[in-house]
Amino acid sequence: MIVIARAGHSYDGKRWQYRGLDLAVARGEVVAVLGPNGRGKSTLLRSIVGLNRPTSGTIRTNGPVGFVPQDFSTPFPYSVLDIVLMGRARHVHALKVPGRRDIAIARKSLAALDIEAFAERQFDSLSGGERQLALIARALASECPILLLDEPASALDLKNQDLVLGFIRRIAGSEGLTVVFTTHQPNHALAVADRALLMGEGDRTLIGDLASVMTESNLAALYHVPVRMIGYEEEGAELTTFAPTFRSQLERARSLGSANEGEP
Repeated sequence: MIVIARAGHSYDGKRWQYRGLDLAVARGEVVAVLGPNGRGKSTLLRSIVGLNRPTSGTIRTNGPVGFVPQDFSTPFPYSVLDIVLMGRARHVHALKVPGRRDIAIARKSLAALDIEAFAERQFDSLSGGERQLALIARALASECPILLLDEPASALDLKNQDLVLGFIRRIAGSEGLTVVFTTHQPNHALAVADRALLMGEGDRTLIGDLASVMTESNLAALYHVPVRMIGYEEEGAELTTFAPTFRSQLERARSLGSANEGEP
């Protein structure tokens, strides 16, 4: 469980990344954090994990926290299996090496992300998306009751986005993990989150269930682009997706329309 009470963070005491934030995330719950660049999403996760102290208020967790950053690099030629085994650090004595059980858990974590074939590859030789999958496997191997993921699907193709989103929903539902992840994609929140936290400028935040928070008007105000909610049916299920209207796309459509009108 995560309990955030009137928390805020400012690097200079003037400009607040977030302020006056109250949020409790229960066991087995998934919360998606959305907002434009520079609005404190990553800072919030780093504060929860303890890498940043909040400038005001308090943040408490009821157990160890697994953290998946946006990226990670190392000056040493570690294999992917070595990187995932780093997640076992809290379970291994400082003067010992990982044992058979640790290696088995690491390999199981790789398999859960469908990247067991990467085990012996050098971590820094992977693509950005492949590194993200390996870092998620590392966090899973840590067996922490709380998992924080900073834009876990940002560098992934559609198939692997679906894989990671399904993984998030599965570990929260079947294993009871508390999960908080950041994203720029409203549809990722729709896919797996129980609640959403929208982070605007300063202390402007909005927290609630998806139906009340994830609306066209709220998202348009957050990202400063028009956003449409579209309902459709897939395999007998009623689904919803969000589609932004990019200015360039609108201008191009108008240009093509004008050109077509001029044709004989």
